[in-house]
Amino acid sequence: MELKAEKREILGGKVSALRKIGLVPAELYGQGSENEHLTINEKEFIKVFKEAGESTVITLVVGGKKTPALIYDVTTDSISDRILHVDFYLVDMAEEITTEVTLDFIGEAPAVKTEGGVLIKSMQEIEVCALPANLPHSIAVDLSMLANIHDSIHVKDLVVATGVKLLADMDTVIATVIEQAAEEVAEAPISVADVKIAGSEKKKEEGESAA
Repeated sequence: MELKAEKREILGGKVSALRKIGLVPAELYGQGSENEHLTINEKEFIKVFKEAGESTVITLVVGGKKTPALIYDVTTDSISDRILHVDFYLVDMAEEITTEVTLDFIGEAPAVKTEGGVLIKSMQEIEVCALPANLPHSIAVDLSMLANIHDSIHVKDLVVATGVKLLADMDTVIATVIEQAAEEVAEAPISVADVKIAGSEKKKEEGESAA
């Protein structure tokens, strides 16, 4: 997928003027090249980012020149959630790269549905190494494998395409199902006899104080 970008001359605090007209300041770097200051259209970037994420190579088109790159970092406003800045990393399509790929949990765990277990997800992303063209957008985690309480899915259970290497320990747990926590024991109810005794003691104390 392609994303158009323009070279940027505006730097520093002045870039806020760009955001007001729907543009986002960006940087392109990597592979020993000098940083390129760019601007991208915010709406167009959001569309591309939703589809590509940070692990799919996109094509940056700058002045007619096409450059393969990864969306390396996205800075957003904590209040408005608008995009403030984007970093792109220039990639060599013939050189393997290492990046984080999102884990996509699919299906439903039978141990949760039929046995009332609680699903615990220990990982949301996993580090992989591959040629840029082979990088997966996400890696599926099939929850239907969790048939019983205490069943787990490990890194070694993931299915990835040829040429994609998982860099995490193969025995690392990705997801597991545990028993539901036992409910706290309710306080013992107060009997009618206890209430009567307490009432009698109170009356007795009042009598003594009046004497």
